[in-house]
Amino acid sequence: MRFNVFSLIQSCCGRVTAVAAGSALALVAGCTSTSGPTGVSDGPMIDPTKPVQVALLIPKSYEETASIATSLEQAAQMAIADLGDIRIDLRVFDTAGNPEQAALVARQAVQEGAKIILGPLLAENAKAVGAAVADSGVNVLSFSNNASIAGNNVFVLGPTFNNTANRLVGYAASQGRTKAVIVHPRTLEGELGKAALENAAQSTPLEIVAIEAFEFSQKGVIDSVARIKDSVLETQADTLFLTSNTARALPLLVQLLPEAGINPQDVQYIGLSRWDIPRQILELPGVQNGWFTSPSRQVSASFKTRFTKGYGSPPHQLAGLAYDGLAAIGALVSTGQKNAVTKTALTQASGFQGVSGVFRFLADGTNERALAIAKIERKKVVLIDAAPISFGRVWF
Repeated sequence: MRFNVFSLIQSCCGRVTAVAAGSALALVAGCTSTSGPTGVSDGPMIDPTKPVQVALLIPKSYEETASIATSLEQAAQMAIADLGDIRIDLRVFDTAGNPEQAALVARQAVQEGAKIILGPLLAENAKAVGAAVADSGVNVLSFSNNASIAGNNVFVLGPTFNNTANRLVGYAASQGRTKAVIVHPRTLEGELGKAALENAAQSTPLEIVAIEAFEFSQKGVIDSVARIKDSVLETQADTLFLTSNTARALPLLVQLLPEAGINPQDVQYIGLSRWDIPRQILELPGVQNGWFTSPSRQVSASFKTRFTKGYGSPPHQLAGLAYDGLAAIGALVSTGQKNAVTKTALTQASGFQGVSGVFRFLADGTNERALAIAKIERKKVVLIDAAPISFGRVWF
């Protein structure tokens, strides 16, 4: 049984367009043209009557990410199966987690006829691949979420800080939150998270009244607690943004801050990362009442269940990116347009239906993903604002 992600889609012309059951992924709008300006080349042309060659670049022999690579490849193969009659010639190349090797195999893939590249995983590898195939015009759909590498022929499939921050800040403002303190580690990831929140707040009534940074260590977290408490009290902030993830400083922060007197029932804790992974985090008192973003849980759960049944183990949390990328390519190829894998086609405004909700590529190489807002209540995840099902309305 194939995965019917989206059996009916509302077209931009107001009609309901049926999508064949089992289609891996669909264009969210039925009237979006993939034709670009005459004479403008923003990617290679394809022959719609022949299989379209797609290169999957993954770090198969890199020990630290080998298991992720396997999960990505399996998800891509699942998407291929779900595409049915849409003919994709998927060829897998090993980057070894090395930028030089990634660039080498990318050039090899293009020489062998690849019209688009899916992957690689690591940001530096993706940057190298983009540069290596730039002259050929081949577009790269990387699994990275690092927006700094996006642009020209490189797109990022991973959820970006800007996308998450826009959703969280917009929702917080809509709920009457007016003053926020940002807490972040002095790391690249922390700085990017802080900047995304600051940028998002500029277009809302929510004011960033203080920013507290800490050294990325246990001592750094402990030493920051008194400063964070003082900032919240002095500014009368009603919101606390935490950029750290559950694998790093977050568990210690959400333990110490409530103990210091910043009650999550009085000050709204909001996380820039997923707070439901791993599940043990839900047991912590400090995350109760906290908000964070989540993909469409019903759709993503269906993907996880089917993947687990097919391969005997659950997918890595990044596996859905491979499915999304491959199936988006298939959806575009199914239009029968010669320019199906060009930048013009990839960035069609209505986007695609993915395994975790709708998403679209932007002209700057980043992406927008429809996200739900979830809350932790009594150690369980509760949906408080559903993910949009299309880009037909403003949702940030």
